[in-house]
This record gives sequence, C-alpha cells and structure tokens, in this order.
Amino acid sequence: MSNNNASGNLAVAQKAVKQLRLEASVRRIKVSQAATDLKNFCLQNANKDPLLMGVPSSDNPFRPPKSCTLF
Repeated sequence: MSNNNASGNLAVAQKAVKQLRLEASVRRIKVSQAATDLKNFCLQNANKDPLLMGVPSSDNPFRPPKSCTLF
C-alpha cells in the first residue's frame, strides 16, 4: 500500500518538475515593454476598431428597422 502511495507521489513530483521546466523556458519581457507594445498596437489599429469608429449604418444588423407605409 505504501509503495503505491510512494509511486503516486513520485508521479506527482515528476509532473510538477515538468511543468516548472516548461514555465522556466517561456520567453519573458518586461511589463513596461509589453505595455508600450500594446499601446502602439492599439494606436495603429484604432481606425479599424468598431467600438471607437462606429459601425456604418448599412453594415449594422442591429439598426432600428425602417417603417414602411403602404399607399
């Protein structure tokens, strides 16, 4: 019974070491550099952002329907 528990603990420890090695190999940059890159990206793409520029009425599926009158 304790041999099974020990092998289970070993498997958990090996999995933790594998995860730690994976996290240690991730390329990292400074927060200030990431913030600058994000700001530049947002400024470069602001003209394509529908939240900033709005959606043309002809392309807006949520525009209020036009009323029809019959003569």
